[in-house]
Amino acid sequence: MGKISNPKHSLSAGAVVLNDEGKILLIKGPRRGWEFPGGLIEIGETIHDGVIREVKEETGIDIEVIKFCGIYHNLKSNVCATCWLGKAIGGEMQTSSESLEVGFFTLEEALEMITWSNFKERILKILNEEEHPFYVAF
Repeated sequence: MGKISNPKHSLSAGAVVLNDEGKILLIKGPRRGWEFPGGLIEIGETIHDGVIREVKEETGIDIEVIKFCGIYHNLKSNVCATCWLGKAIGGEMQTSSESLEVGFFTLEEALEMITWSNFKERILKILNEEEHPFYVAF
């Protein structure tokens, strides 16, 4: 009998959150710079609830989830990052230990500000309904 493998994956959720003007909510994190809010889903928590909680914790903003858009699967780090589209519905913008700055920016501004990894690509895919649902493994 072969050894039974015990795969461990980390599950995260991030959201492109739009306000009434169509601007995108971004946080400036301590390590990766500007990005859209998100984080790890807790055990026993739905991904839907987790993305709402993460956005609230990192930005102070309450959101309504509009739709699930797709998944990025990082094979090297075993992370499945789910991508969502959300709408800001309340709350007060505030920073946290995970966000040095928080703000709403135009798409053009956001794409200039973000430098980490494939986060620009993720925003464009989330905003492009024709690509939903997407699955990107890398």
